Amino acid sequence: MPEAELKKLFFEDDGIIPNHPHLPVLLYTGAMESNPRGAEALFNKHNWRGSWTNGVFDYHHYHSNTHEVLGVISGSALLQIGGEQGEQLELHAGDVIVLPAGTGHKKISASPDFKVTGAYPHGVEYNTRTGKPNDRPYALEEISRVPVPDIDPVYGKHGPLTRIWLMHTQANQE
Repeated sequence: MPEAELKKLFFEDDGIIPNHPHLPVLLYTGAMESNPRGAEALFNKHNWRGSWTNGVFDYHHYHSNTHEVLGVISGSALLQIGGEQGEQLELHAGDVIVLPAGTGHKKISASPDFKVTGAYPHGVEYNTRTGKPNDRPYALEEISRVPVPDIDPVYGKHGPLTRIWLMHTQANQE
């Protein structure tokens, strides 16, 4: 599989959507360009399981108990990543985005054929949070306990995710 263009994006806590305190979102542009419909098999092969295929909710939400990978298998969409103060990203078939625990995301618009496959490290059963104030203290604690995955969902053991996220985790501990 050819190396995709890799982009790292950092988002700060906006008071509603916590985002991750030190792990960047990773965007692999065109990572699966030659076989976007193979996303589920590839993620599962690298132990990112609990996979599903559908769209993305059209409201801000995040998962406080796990990281998430989304692979665009058809169409395109404009997603808002990082909450209202975040960034809008146009994703196309073949693109993959890895969201660290706590990272807000929602669909702004999409082509009629837009579909993504999502998965989670070791098939963790994800929760869905929307930024309710009562959830916040527990969500922040939960995000801090989510470990860095031991394998990249796209490139496996030698992929950039583990190296990049471990580097940011270690830098944050110093």
